[in-house]
Amino acid sequence: MRLDHVQVSCPPGGEDVARAFYRDALGMTEVEKPPLLAARGGCWFRAGEAEIHVGVEQDFRPARKAHPAFQVDDLDVLADKLAGLGFPVTWDNDTIPGRRRFHTADGHGNRVELV
Repeated sequence: MRLDHVQVSCPPGGEDVARAFYRDALGMTEVEKPPLLAARGGCWFRAGEAEIHVGVEQDFRPARKAHPAFQVDDLDVLADKLAGLGFPVTWDNDTIPGRRRFHTADGHGNRVELV
């Protein structure tokens, strides 16, 4: 078994804000949604085998606890890039021994962890 994708939500019309984070800031590639799903709005992104689906939710509330965690090659470079773009960067290197990580939030406030 392996994880296929993780879904987070955005408010109606929030796709461009999602693109600014997942595509532009994290460097993920936007992938085309199947036509029947594209009609619902939202957008999908992939980097390597990691895939995240951003779905539109009418009563949107950001996920502040539940979150995807992405493993990246250069954590410090990405942290600096995100901070420079105005995204929050909160380091937490003490909670899990031996694991360097930080949390951020996409443009809609959904929590995202980078390790």
